[in-house]
Amino acid sequence: MLKTDLAARLRPAFDDDRDAETFLLRLERYGADLEDSLRVVYGDATDALITDLLEVLIHAHHTRAPDLKRLDEARLLRPDWLQSPDMIGYVAYTDRFAGTLRGVQERLEYLEGLGVKYLHLMPLLRPREGENDGGYAVQDYRAVRPDLGDMDDLSALAAKLRGHGISLVLDLVLNHVAREHEWAAKARGGDPVYRDYFHIYPDRTQPDAYERTLPEVFPDFAPGNFTWDTEAGEDGAGGWVWTTFNSYQWDLNWGNPAVFREFADLILHLANRGVEVFRLDAIAFIWKRLGTASQNQPEVHHLTRALRAAIRIVAPAVAFKAEAIVAPSDLIHYLGTRDHHGKVSDMAYQNSLMVQIWSSLASRDTRLFETALLAFPPKPTNTTWGMYVRCHDDIGWAISDEDAERAGLSGPGHRHFLSDFYSGEHPGSFARGLVFQYNPATGDRRISGSAASLAGLEVALDAGNAEWTDHAVRRLLLAHAVTLGFGGVPLLYMGDELALLNDYTFADDPAHAPDNRWVHRPKMDWALAEGIQADPNTPAARVNTGLRALIAARQRTPHLHASIESRAVPSPDPHVLLLRREHPLGVMLCVYNFSEHEVAFPTYLLRDQLGEHAIDAVAGTHFTLQRATTRLAPFRALWLLQAEVLS
Repeated sequence: MLKTDLAARLRPAFDDDRDAETFLLRLERYGADLEDSLRVVYGDATDALITDLLEVLIHAHHTRAPDLKRLDEARLLRPDWLQSPDMIGYVAYTDRFAGTLRGVQERLEYLEGLGVKYLHLMPLLRPREGENDGGYAVQDYRAVRPDLGDMDDLSALAAKLRGHGISLVLDLVLNHVAREHEWAAKARGGDPVYRDYFHIYPDRTQPDAYERTLPEVFPDFAPGNFTWDTEAGEDGAGGWVWTTFNSYQWDLNWGNPAVFREFADLILHLANRGVEVFRLDAIAFIWKRLGTASQNQPEVHHLTRALRAAIRIVAPAVAFKAEAIVAPSDLIHYLGTRDHHGKVSDMAYQNSLMVQIWSSLASRDTRLFETALLAFPPKPTNTTWGMYVRCHDDIGWAISDEDAERAGLSGPGHRHFLSDFYSGEHPGSFARGLVFQYNPATGDRRISGSAASLAGLEVALDAGNAEWTDHAVRRLLLAHAVTLGFGGVPLLYMGDELALLNDYTFADDPAHAPDNRWVHRPKMDWALAEGIQADPNTPAARVNTGLRALIAARQRTPHLHASIESRAVPSPDPHVLLLRREHPLGVMLCVYNFSEHEVAFPTYLLRDQLGEHAIDAVAGTHFTLQRATTRLAPFRALWLLQAEVLS
């Protein structure tokens, strides 16, 4: 359908010939990706869907503001904008960071001072009242949570951020909506159009068949994947609704083309409000298939590719970030392989990097880290990773049995060790975390806790032990050095730049008490942030100063462009991780000591990678690589560049 000449039919819909030409050129560029993927998923229903979609796209193009259209053209001229070394991300809850959306505007100077160019405000679209999974049970995608402001406030903030060179990032929950969402309400009212937006069954026959292969996301407080709803059935009878996450979150039926159209419309509506990056929440779950885990199905990637193509026709400044916390062999498909290469999401979380950082800090051994990275397939060069030391979520020990075995470990045994270590149960542990979602059937235990508390700062301060405190600070800075030096978009979680500890007052709030992930979602300590220079020797000041130095070093190091991948180099010392980047300007070798001991590292290996001379991009110091050993201080991070390239 899109391969025929549409110009004559579509041009009358535009008042301006230049506007029409822009739209038609983009349709020509992205139309095949859109149509081909839709036909795989929807077959004969595709032609009708495309007709509806063209109406949505043309309307969105007409209503897109001139400054956003200018941003579209700028991004087309600089398609690697998300890959630049100066791209620093910051992740925060609006209310916990600044109270309201207007309050965030008042804190732009702070964000600019950190070098932030990418601001992810955690779920702020209107959720259901009461329990709402931290905002991920959305009742209205076209409204803002009332206590944070309204859609005009969101547009104003996006414009202000854009003026400061900061991109606004929002969550878009794709797998489910709140039970109270208009679509679900109409479905419960018996409307057959909207009943087909969901997976609703009259009895347990189909749910039981699916459950045989479905995992449980929240086994503690939301076991199973289906919920009986007394209003969900036909003729006012009850029905079993697919609810992967919580009983109040109804999974959407993406097998219905109308759901695709709805989300294309929603994304463009929010893009025209100024949102530049969409975090595609729960993307892995959107396609259901009997006899599987109903995750990572091929249709997921076709649907994402089609959505991306549709949005590029109207708003090519917009990027997609896949929230897919899955195995590396599955993760790479969210950035695109084979026909989808580089055409799915622009960015995906490198969750494995975060897990391996904490694993190596606990074990003081980087062999598993090295093994896991060596097994990672290469990503498309036009995509990027989102890396973080911590995020808003718990830590699940996503370590494959195959990687563990190659590193000489037992997968179950090592995961058990990490859960013990970071919950403080393991002898000699420096960490203070909380067990989240213990699954007795599998033995899995995930961990909640702030970066500083998991790194040992809370235990050290409680003990009044200066050496432990020093080690905790160094651990935190090492972890940040790894994420900042990996080559994607480093995402700083609010408060980590101040080494904020666990906030146990979450248990006093009835809305938060059942979910201990709120222990690492503290309110921003502005008094600490504004007075941090008063005593440069406090842990918060040391972390803040060290982190700012790392960010500055990253911003002046072109070798960290995300089109280049970090590749593990086999290390002769298990305490030391080596990551090599082959940039046109020369080789960069990152060297990380994951132990509290000084390491005498064999210099020949550094010399083989870099030659006789190198410069540490972090400290600006010169290294002559001629001695037999190079001494690495505890938790030392080096970003070594070939010196002759810079002379």
